[in-house]
Amino acid sequence: MLALIRGGLIEQDSQTRLYHPGEESYVLGTLATPRHGLLEIAADAVVRLARDSGDTAFVNMRRGATAVCLHREEGAFPIRTHALTAGAQHPLGVGAGALAILAALPDEEVETALADGARQRTAEYPGLDADILRCEVFETRTRGFALNPGRVVAGSWGVGVAIRRVDGTVAGALSIAAIESRMQPPRDQELAAMLTREAVDIEKRLARRMTRPPSQEDMT
Repeated sequence: MLALIRGGLIEQDSQTRLYHPGEESYVLGTLATPRHGLLEIAADAVVRLARDSGDTAFVNMRRGATAVCLHREEGAFPIRTHALTAGAQHPLGVGAGALAILAALPDEEVETALADGARQRTAEYPGLDADILRCEVFETRTRGFALNPGRVVAGSWGVGVAIRRVDGTVAGALSIAAIESRMQPPRDQELAAMLTREAVDIEKRLARRMTRPPSQEDMT
């Protein structure tokens, strides 16, 4: 920790003694944004999804065995769900976006993620054990999109699709949440189609950023 502090990556509050990311962490994150900044690339897609669906749209980023909500955009429909907020983290498989990410992983990574998230799921989501999530992964792959039928928050349903990088690894997911009555067939499939179109566009933009040579701006 002392080495990280000396390097500016970590700071320690002199009064509380708590550790926080330092200035150099911010600089490194800023430099990585052009190549890995999923929110920067996906923000306009989330706005369109909320506008066109009328419901709440999200972009989630994979962080190990969890999914982090980067942004939430409210639609115009007056009844909204108590779903994710920006910054919230769920174990992979918990919620539509997190389930879409989990289902897009190779089977070996699925098992690793389920094992890594077991303690949090047991404590916070006791109804979502590994066997149930394995079934959800199979159904998601068969259906072509993730569906959360109110498993996390009663009455709050969601659909989600994964976002992949050019090398096939999973960057995150787009999702839409709404009350149960607005997620019944065939609307769930219509929303999934909207999500898929936006995800494909984001993947193309990610691919261009990942493959282009670094600019002078990126390196300074």
